[in-house]
Amino acid sequence: MTQYDLILRGGTCVLPWGEVAADVAVQAGRIAAIGDLGAAGAAEVIDCAGLHVLPGLIDPHVHLRDPGDPAVETIPTGTRAAILGGITAVFDMPNTTPSITSQKALEDKRAYVQGKSWCDIGFYVGAGKSNIAALAALELEPDVCAIKVFAGSSTGDLLVEDDASLERVMRSGRRRICYHSEDEYRLQERKPLYAAGGPHRLHAEWRDVECALLGTRRLMALARETDRPAHILHVSTAEELDYLRDYRDIATVELLVNHLSQTDEAYERLGGYAVMNPPIRDARHMAAAWAAVADGRVDCIGSDHAPHSRANKEKPWPQTAAGLTGVQTLAPIMLDHVNAGRLTLTRMAELMADGPARVYGALSKGRISAGYDADFTVVDMKRGRTIEESWIASPCGWTPFAGQKVTGWPVMTIIRGHVAMREDEVQGEPQGRTVRFR
Repeated sequence: MTQYDLILRGGTCVLPWGEVAADVAVQAGRIAAIGDLGAAGAAEVIDCAGLHVLPGLIDPHVHLRDPGDPAVETIPTGTRAAILGGITAVFDMPNTTPSITSQKALEDKRAYVQGKSWCDIGFYVGAGKSNIAALAALELEPDVCAIKVFAGSSTGDLLVEDDASLERVMRSGRRRICYHSEDEYRLQERKPLYAAGGPHRLHAEWRDVECALLGTRRLMALARETDRPAHILHVSTAEELDYLRDYRDIATVELLVNHLSQTDEAYERLGGYAVMNPPIRDARHMAAAWAAVADGRVDCIGSDHAPHSRANKEKPWPQTAAGLTGVQTLAPIMLDHVNAGRLTLTRMAELMADGPARVYGALSKGRISAGYDADFTVVDMKRGRTIEESWIASPCGWTPFAGQKVTGWPVMTIIRGHVAMREDEVQGEPQGRTVRFR
């Protein structure tokens, strides 16, 4: 009898071509076999009857604020939140304090995560005007997912806003660059129009559709000129999604769960807890986002998990800190969308596992396939639950989805064959590793 380390028995596996009833065997942290494995044995067998086994979900867009403010978030707390929400790997943004912009900062972060990260982790390196010459070497570090460019100002001190500097960044290296795409000149030009203490909905007026579209148009022109692949993060407007149709040869697209789940009514309901960059917009843009999911124009979905303290979220606008928590709620919200018929479970897995792995070149991640890492997100598609702030692991302690009822819930997170979370209980010690990239 063939013997394995682990068998997931009797579940419905979400494979690249669809849902298939199958067992999955794991050996030495890798997927060893898929199919009817009734004659095989294992050191551990987990009954997955009535459950769906997805490839390990990846959140490609998180801000774990480490180094930074441990009262808001750290790598240990943020990755714990990730596995509680069914996420097996995260890609962490560079706008920390200090920012991750040098070999030394990258090495320090790499050493720090050992024994502290609950899930696997990749690192962005931030582009600034002072480190452009070093980017070509930094992007080839084995655990670097991408170079991140803030072409419009957001949280932190990284900003590359002018065409000459953006072109220099694009000509330094060859891998796909990730962009926060807003036009900094329009942002600064419009800022004096808005008085302090105004309603939070003005955030979407200041950082308007034209601001987003101008930024994306400029970046696409430069990407074509330099032949440098681009990944436009958190696309938030119908106009950008239409415009990017003609740039699929050079640009990939990320959507956020917030832009698929919330409209501008959130400003009245949540106040500062709805403020993020780019902003939550009206229902027209949400409809366009779902249309883009349906016709294949979207490559991946992330959370842009960006926690802040309650005190900073409750400051009057425009001093309100921009950014929302999300890594722990990403999978439950998207599973609820599946149950509502907005996308299939196979498409969700494509956008949240295979898509991030493909866009960023993550090796052995993103699908249930022999030889790949044994990463699985096991979900109960029938389980109903209310998202409660008492469940949130991030020290800031809040979520913009508090009180929302969802159907579909992650019940197990398995990383390289190790059960990291089962039924809301974190298992063992942190065993996350750095992700390897092509």
